[in-house]
Amino acid sequence: MRPRIATAAGLALALAISGLALAPSAVAAPAASSAAPSATTLAPGFYAGGTWQLHQSNGPVVTVNLTQDSSGRLYGSGYYGGTSGTIEYGAVVDGTSITFVLSWSNGARGRYTGNLGADRRLSGITFDLNRPSNQASWSTTRTF
Repeated sequence: MRPRIATAAGLALALAISGLALAPSAVAAPAASSAAPSATTLAPGFYAGGTWQLHQSNGPVVTVNLTQDSSGRLYGSGYYGGTSGTIEYGAVVDGTSITFVLSWSNGARGRYTGNLGADRRLSGITFDLNRPSNQASWSTTRTF
């Protein structure tokens, strides 16, 4: 069973890097497996709660207002210009990585994935789940 889990994880990573996304139900399916980490086994590596900005390479500066629970899950909202969004369920801080999806009022669904760098700043990639070819890199000026 272990080789299949590693293969599935490798495929998921390759798809994420290439800008393709699995449907939320497909991503959520492994959580039912006994091998998937439970909320009690997640290891939050840093606190991402609060209000902070991420600067996207395609122009927008997104302000997020987040709450992080003890298992590393994120809840909250974001906005840029006149567009507002809500974080969908499943956002997680784990070790040095962060992942969340913002459902925007204009219909876009931005998936943000990133890592905490040695300088304690976050940076990563975002793309619209509705239009995966619409991608940008992002970074923060705030340290975590």
